[in-house]
This record gives sequence, C-alpha cells and structure tokens, in this order.
Amino acid sequence: MTDEKNDYSEHLEEPVKAERTPDKTIGEAKAHEIRPEEVGVAPPKRGPRPKPTLMLAEFDSPGACMHGAEKLRDGGYKLFDAHTPFPVHGMDRAMGLPDSRLGWIVLAFGLSGTSLAWLMMYWMNGVDYPLVIGGKPPGTLPSMIPIMFEVTVLFSALSAVFGMLGLNKLPRHHHPLFFSDRFKAFSDDKFFLSVEVKDPKFDENRTRALFESAKASAVEVVLDDGEGDE
Repeated sequence: MTDEKNDYSEHLEEPVKAERTPDKTIGEAKAHEIRPEEVGVAPPKRGPRPKPTLMLAEFDSPGACMHGAEKLRDGGYKLFDAHTPFPVHGMDRAMGLPDSRLGWIVLAFGLSGTSLAWLMMYWMNGVDYPLVIGGKPPGTLPSMIPIMFEVTVLFSALSAVFGMLGLNKLPRHHHPLFFSDRFKAFSDDKFFLSVEVKDPKFDENRTRALFESAKASAVEVVLDDGEGDE
C-alpha cells in the first residue's frame, strides 16, 4: 500500500511558479479597459447642463404684483411677464404693454373675406356663367350681401383664433417655469412676475433687489436644461 502511494507521488508534476508581472500604471489600465463602444453599446448620452433662464418672484396679492410690474416697467425691463390666477384689471398698463395688434389682424382678414366673396360671386354670376332671373341684371350687389357677410365672419373668426395663438406663441409644450415647484400655486392663490435673463437690463443682484423692494414674498432663479426645445 505504501509503495503504491510512493509511485503515485513520483508521477506528480511540480507546480509551476507564476512570474509576477509588473503592476500597470493608471494610464495603461485606462488604455486597456473595455469601453462601451467596443462591445457595441453606445455610451450614455449626457444632457446639457441646466442654465439660468429667468428669475421668478412670488407675491401674495394682486396689488403687490402690479406694483412689482410697475417697478420693472419703470426700470426699463422689456422681457417680463405676469402670471395670475385671474385677470387683474390694469395689469397691462402697469406692464407698459401697447394695444393688442389682434384687432388689426382681424380687420385685415375680415375685409379680405368681404372682397374675396364679392369677387367670387361677381365672376360666377356676372362673367363666367351669367343668369338673368326676373329681369334683374347679373352680378348685382344686393344679392351678394348675405354671402359676403358670412365669408367676412368666417375669415374674422379664424384670424382671431390663429392670430391670438401666434401673438401668444402658442402652443408651447415646454416652459422653464414648469421646473419651479412654487409656480404651481399661480392658478390657485399666488401672483408671479418673471424676468428673462436675456433682458438687456437683467442683472441677478439688481433684479433680486428690485423684487425685494416690491415686497415679493419669495424670489428664485429658474434653471432650464433646454431639452424641451428640441
């Protein structure tokens, strides 16, 4: 039994000593690490860093909000807006807004509808295919009045809707104000003023001091990552 054990041990190979390789430097380790693109996986996309977009001030009453708007107007600010839960009488005057251009848009399209309706009926009934009914001359104005009225109303209504959307830059599915948790109260019982950082008069310290002098209850800078504009 002892001889068999000795014979078995004689056939065992001596263990091979592994030579220690020199440690890699940090640069060599980074050079040999597997990158995502090497295995067919795209690296994660990093979004743009949020940047200041506007300054938002909160007010507790419509009077204080209007007073803040007057201070912005007198300070020469142009790119600012008011956000209130209901229309505040006199806010447009406090903001220094000119009269709306929507009326001129509706007038232009209404007159265009009137002229187009008259031209269409005059061509059809008086030139292209004249019909004499009851001895009346074709293409007379009294018979055109009802259609001219209807087309005028149609063009005016459409221009009012689409003109309002265009002047208000709507629809807009993304706005930096949506990132502010405090702004959620604008449709409840709070009043807000916002100033864009693109305004030539904007300076963070001076604008904040202006809002604080107008008795704003809170002032914050709203950041935007710009992803909603793509």
